[in-house]
Amino acid sequence: MRTKIPFGVLGLVLGMFLGMLDGTIVGTALPTIVGDLGGLDRLSWVVTGYLLAAAATTPLWGKLGDLYGRKGVFMTAIGVFLVGSMLSGLAQDMNQLIAFRAIQGLGAGGLMVGAFALLGALVQPRDSGRVQSLFGAIMPIALVGGPLLGGFLTDHLDWRWAFYVNVPVGLVALVIVAVGIRLEHVRIRARIDYAGAALLTTGIVALTLLAGWAGSTYAWTSPQILGLAALTVATLAAFVPVERRAAEPIIPPRLFANRNFAVAQVLSFLVGAVMLAAMNYLPQYMQFVRGASPTAGGLLLLPLMFGMLGVQITTGRLVSRNGRYRIYPILGGAVMIVGALALLGLGVHTPTALASALTLVIGIGIGFVMQSTMLITMTSADPRDLGAASGTATLTRTIGGSLGVALLGAVYARRLDGTGNDAHLTPAALRDLPAAARDTFHTAVTDGLHGVTIGLAALAVLAFALSWFVREIPLRAAPEAGSDVAAETRVGSN
Repeated sequence: MRTKIPFGVLGLVLGMFLGMLDGTIVGTALPTIVGDLGGLDRLSWVVTGYLLAAAATTPLWGKLGDLYGRKGVFMTAIGVFLVGSMLSGLAQDMNQLIAFRAIQGLGAGGLMVGAFALLGALVQPRDSGRVQSLFGAIMPIALVGGPLLGGFLTDHLDWRWAFYVNVPVGLVALVIVAVGIRLEHVRIRARIDYAGAALLTTGIVALTLLAGWAGSTYAWTSPQILGLAALTVATLAAFVPVERRAAEPIIPPRLFANRNFAVAQVLSFLVGAVMLAAMNYLPQYMQFVRGASPTAGGLLLLPLMFGMLGVQITTGRLVSRNGRYRIYPILGGAVMIVGALALLGLGVHTPTALASALTLVIGIGIGFVMQSTMLITMTSADPRDLGAASGTATLTRTIGGSLGVALLGAVYARRLDGTGNDAHLTPAALRDLPAAARDTFHTAVTDGLHGVTIGLAALAVLAFALSWFVREIPLRAAPEAGSDVAAETRVGSN
């Protein structure tokens, strides 16, 4: 008989929702922010600073939870995020905003990893798929609702409310977690792996800068890019032996001894690249070629979002019912291939309704892979490593998304070469160009999207091939006796 979902899970959902919403709500406010604060040349760092801080600290938050108590660490992450939100709303110039967004990112790094780790302590493994479907459901909601809410707040209140809005939601999450989750935790006395954290952070930052600057800000053979490449290789290569020697490593190498876990991390990387690249470049087509406004362009991606949402909910319930999960990443990889190839059908004159509908297929594929990947990750790790495991999965998906957007963005940009100074062309300004110039640009954007979708198809093929290496291992009906999780008391229900 399945247990009821603990009431405290609602606090975990709200905490994770904070981080996801903040990644989308700020986008529609950025033009107004730049007009108010200036600093157009540093605009990208408002987003990059947040993502870098979140990605670099994700595994550290997971390990802190394993060592010192997942509930307290999760609440601390929410607190740091809210402080960063308030400071961002109070920023008086672009440099302040970038710094305060980085503080937000420090807290955001612990939101998802902490939520999934606590989920593993609160819910039986056979029921985890059903509950994780709730987590999967909030991502499309945040992706759809974020731009709409950001635009509404900016138009009717002030862009600062795009940050202030986090505060009441975060306070509710803190209260629910404090009241609804009570865990007995035996503190593990061990040192934090500061050397591993420093190496991993340096490697991630260098890799992100490499992907973002190579071929655009700096030439591929420039000293800056070659130096970043060398730094990336050196730090990540040194990270492996450091982790093997550490008493409590940030990312325990023992996790990768489990084949399912190792496969799930590569799948997480690939699906992160597919998801974020699709969501970043499809709106370009919708706005520049189909003439949609920014808000309407987001609405035209509703089929993709709801495809993800429906599949994640359904998959979670099916796994909870029969305990079988291997088929879902395989099916997801296949559907992603079909969905990416379907996007090659988008042309200059494709009806807008059809263009929107074609995004449904790839959304379904992403939903299958994303839901099953996190489930495999959490059920492949020992109970004491749940925080590190969820942090690793979140980290690989974030890195995959960042690199996917950057690398496929280079493909997109090359297809637009030869159309003039189009990097600064807005959809509104495009309508004022002569018909011949508009047609040329429509064709270039469509060709650029086709280049991106070919890349998406290649990533989907890799995911499909790799998913066959997942082994079907029956899920436990309850935590293993003698484990740390078995000692934790579940209280409250909804």
